[in-house]
Amino acid sequence: QVQLVESGGGLVQAGGSLRLSCAASGGTFSTYPMGWFRQAPGKEREFVAAISRGGGVTYYSVSVKGRFTISRDNAKNTVYLQMNSLKPEDAAVYYCAAKGSDSQREYDYWGQGTQVTVSS
Repeated sequence: QVQLVESGGGLVQAGGSLRLSCAASGGTFSTYPMGWFRQAPGKEREFVAAISRGGGVTYYSVSVKGRFTISRDNAKNTVYLQMNSLKPEDAAVYYCAAKGSDSQREYDYWGQGTQVTVSS
């Protein structure tokens, strides 16, 4: 069983930056592809970014590509999401997630989320 704990959310002005962290425990972190998702009030949860086990392959949604960067440090059992040029529409609860293999569509483990608020 993998436990995921996000941190780093907060209030930021439009155009600003935040770095989210997600610390993993209870499993072999380096074997899990990881992802970040977000959910705004009244909206469905949406994919933001994903990273392969070793960190060499990354994926982004169109809405964040070029502004957000996902990375991981397997020695620290942590995945990060660097968010730059934030927009009000980026405001949401951000969740990190882990899945057992690259071929899986669904993620198996989820964190509790961290709130990101962007003021205009």
